This record gives sequence, C-alpha cells and structure tokens, in this order.
Amino acid sequence: MRMQVCSLASLGGLRIWRCHELGCGSQIQLGSCISVAVVYGIAGSTNVTGDQVKKLDVLSNDLVINVLKSSFATCVLVSEEDKNAIIVEPEKRGKYVVCFDPLDGSSNIDCLVSIGTIFGIYRKNSTDEPSEKDALQPGRNLVAAGYALYGSATMLVLAMVNGVNCFMLDPAIGEFILVDRDVKIKKKGSIYSINEGYAKEFDPAITEYIQRKKFPPDNSAPYGARYVGSMVADVHRTLVYGGIFMYPANKKSPKGKLRLLYECNPMAYVMEKAGGLATTGKEAVLDIVPTDIHQRAPIILGSPEDVTELLEIYQKHAAK
Repeated sequence: MRMQVCSLASLGGLRIWRCHELGCGSQIQLGSCISVAVVYGIAGSTNVTGDQVKKLDVLSNDLVINVLKSSFATCVLVSEEDKNAIIVEPEKRGKYVVCFDPLDGSSNIDCLVSIGTIFGIYRKNSTDEPSEKDALQPGRNLVAAGYALYGSATMLVLAMVNGVNCFMLDPAIGEFILVDRDVKIKKKGSIYSINEGYAKEFDPAITEYIQRKKFPPDNSAPYGARYVGSMVADVHRTLVYGGIFMYPANKKSPKGKLRLLYECNPMAYVMEKAGGLATTGKEAVLDIVPTDIHQRAPIILGSPEDVTELLEIYQKHAAK
C-alpha cells in the first residue's frame, strides 16, 4: 500500500495520507466505543451552512482537525463545521491546505445508513502567511482527494494525478489494504441517482432527462433509481456500478446545495481521475474559482456517456 501513495510526491503528502488513514479508522470506532448518549442525538446547534449538528459531527470534526495538525504537513484547514478557516499553529505548519467534510450524511446517523468523510488536498500557492485565501483554489489545483465510506466495511478511496485506488480497512491488523487499483468507471451505466422529492423544483433539462431514463424513447430498458441521501454512499455506488449522480440547481437552490470546496471538488476530482465527468450543467466543477470557503455549487457526475447525454439536453434547452 505504501508504494501506491508515493505520487503524493513528498513526505508531507505522505504524512497527510497516513493521518487520514488514522482518522478514518478512528471514526469507525467512535460509534462502538463511546456511549450511545454521547454519540447519538443533536448537539444543539447548526453549522455555518445551516445543517443541524449531530454529536458525532462534533467528535468527528475534532478528530480530523487533530490528526491533520499532528501531521506537521498542513497550514490551513477548511471544515464544513467551522465558519472560518483554521490556521495551523506555526510550530506545526507544513505546505498543504486540506478541505474536508468530517462526517458527510450525518442526518442519517440515527437510522444507521452509511456515512463518510470527504477531503481535498491542495498545495499552498503563495509565500504569504497562511490564510483563508489559500483555500480559494479551483479543483484543478488539487494534488489529491478522496473519501472514506463507513458502511458494511470501511473503504478509503484516494484519487491522485495517476488515478484512483481503493483501500479497505482490515480491523484485524488496523491497516488499510489496497483492494482495487486504478479504478475506472463504466462508460455508461444503468442507474440514476437524484432526490426526486424536489421534482417540482427541477429545471426542464433535469425533468426531461429523468423522463428519458424512466421511459427510454428507443424502448431500451429503463434505468434503475437509487438514492441514499449520503453523498459518499451515492457517489461510491456510481463509481462502482456506473450511471449518474445528480444534485443540480433548482428553483429553491439556484446556486446548488452541496459545498464546492469539501464536497463537490473532491468528488469531481475522483470521478474525473476514474474516467468520468463532473459538471454543474454549464461548466466543469473543477474549473470553478471559489470566492467563499463555504460556497455552494450544483453537481452532476458519473459515467461519461450518461453525463454527456444530460449536457446535450441542457444545451438544447439553453438554445431555446
């Protein structure tokens, strides 16, 4: 496994990777080693993006921050749970910026649905003192990104310049083992994933695309519909089986709902490195230049033929 991460290109990058391993392994233990009263329920607040904060969110956020600081490789940390960027203490600083969602899908904790952690790693691109501005980079600048999925097993998916590799936690030895090398998504799938509870708010292009998947005009087999409501779970299924995941802009959320830096960009990077596509419907997700660390964006990602079909529908409606 260690040889698979050498393309992070530096000891600092390797330290971040190792800390993510430790952090993800520790997150799994939170649910089983801490009392039910501590882990489950509401912490009594909302985070900066308006989501209710679960107690496990708070614990996970503290854990990820602590392990990243202990890597001595980071200088700026951006978390979904914190309003401002975290500037690492001078004595612990390195040259990397890490943006992360410590516990994606936490609204599903109480019903035991799969949840996860999402992260993106950038190099600090200035010689100034570390600041929030160092995190405002387009996804094209990512040096690595990925996610951990806490489900029937713990899977860590890491994307770097040379591709996507999957590691599974072996609880017997406490290590992540390489199980899938150079993962590629199917060119075309047979599953679409979207929250159809917002159907009345969809724009015409999304409505037409879903109708095509349910009732194919060429009389081919219709697509299956799958939606967990945990981005990590839905994206991982899309990566493994192919198809398309959509969280588009709609009338209620014209700028999208998912956060660009620590949800959309890392997942878009993983998908592109696996041979897929990731778009807002108008531009590639990775091309967006952020202006705020908690900026939202629409996202559509998955198999290239499926995403291209939707983009063609968008272009048709834009030309009207």
